[in-house]
Amino acid sequence: MIVEKLNQGFQFFINLGAPAMMFIIITLLSLIVGVSISKALEGGIRMAVALTGMSAVISLLTSAFGPALNSFVEETGATLEITDLGWAPLAVITWGSMYTLYFAFVCFLLNFILLIFSVTKTLNVDLFNIWNISIIGLLILHYSGNNIILTTVFVAFVYTLALINADVMKPTINELLNYEKTNITTTAHPELLIAPVVMIFNKLIDRFLPFIDKFDFNAETLNRKIGFWGSKFAIGAYLGVFIGLLARQSPSEIFRLVFIAGVSLELFAYVGGWFGPAIEPLSQGITTFMSKRLRGRKVYIGIDWPILAPRAEIWAVANILAPILLIVALILPGNHVLPLGGILMTVLAPALLIITKGRVVRMTIIGTVMIPLFLWAATMIAEFLTSTSKAMGNFPTGLAKGSLFSSVDSDPLEKMLTVLVGKAAATLDLKMILFALLAMGSYILMFIWYFRQMKKESSKVDHSDERSAAENIVAQ
Repeated sequence: MIVEKLNQGFQFFINLGAPAMMFIIITLLSLIVGVSISKALEGGIRMAVALTGMSAVISLLTSAFGPALNSFVEETGATLEITDLGWAPLAVITWGSMYTLYFAFVCFLLNFILLIFSVTKTLNVDLFNIWNISIIGLLILHYSGNNIILTTVFVAFVYTLALINADVMKPTINELLNYEKTNITTTAHPELLIAPVVMIFNKLIDRFLPFIDKFDFNAETLNRKIGFWGSKFAIGAYLGVFIGLLARQSPSEIFRLVFIAGVSLELFAYVGGWFGPAIEPLSQGITTFMSKRLRGRKVYIGIDWPILAPRAEIWAVANILAPILLIVALILPGNHVLPLGGILMTVLAPALLIITKGRVVRMTIIGTVMIPLFLWAATMIAEFLTSTSKAMGNFPTGLAKGSLFSSVDSDPLEKMLTVLVGKAAATLDLKMILFALLAMGSYILMFIWYFRQMKKESSKVDHSDERSAAENIVAQ
């Protein structure tokens, strides 16, 4: 009877819905780490409002585009039957799952241990974006048949790579943003785990196409010239026109798609900005808790990737890649996703910026070559996302019951690995196990090579700074 009562209580808690659940959880966790009652309540309410707002924007977009997308598929004969809704549904799904709290605890504990043993210098306080790790955990949990041990090990492994990556990127971030050496700001955002693949292509360009750097241009000038026509409003309008015309919609319906797409893309960014302040009280409480136990240690503070947003190259390349993404989606074999919510490739542009150090032509070429990875990964996880969303009771309104949705979002390699490793663990098929081991081995070797390359780049930056300082002294 005790177990039955606990199950009933837990089910009642789940039935409250993701916003109410997260209000309670964020508030209680904040109080536990010493946050004041008012700040704890503020964080909980902000999180609930952010989740509610994001669900509303998703519903607005899908309600408008659902019928048009069905007509698009029928009229064009395209096999793009999966609707890309961007990162928002992933955040809603993960923050509505109790497992996200478990993964957050694992990551928090792991970060502390790695700091103690000097494996990393980064204290990641970007707690909201733990959902990027959570979706990886939920995927491997699903495909492995709820193997929580394998899931925990894989989540810990990926998070460790993200923390070390934050360390090795720090000198380049300082260089790009003109930070002093004493600056402690970095980012451990999981989307930057794609950087090793970017580096492989960048090295190939160094070897075979170095002359393309002669054609590089100033991104700030380009952004100024584009102006409004490169904004989220405008890109949404282009999407509305494109889908409306191909789906043979009426002029009034096309105008409706244009304006709803414009406002939806803008609202994704605007409402997405509510999550940071919502999680801030809890993050500050955890930072204070950790700092008390790491006195005297030099620690980098890992925050969200938009610390790189002041660089104009990110936005110039995101605007250039948007139409390329749409074209590639239409012709790419094995892709079934129509880009919509994730049309702006901000999940890739920051890694392109860091590895190429802002060379726009290189960023565009490498970004174009890498787009298939994101589309294939989105196609692969569509069934899982759709079924999970239905089970949680937050399937986007406006999509037909049999429709699939997905997200052109970060960590495509990690998502592919979770499916492969999870299936290998569930089936115990020898060929699949060998294939999974080979894939994991290649993945690990790629990161070892990448970390070494980044450290070499860092030493070049350090030597350059020393020469500049010496020259200044001589000049004085």
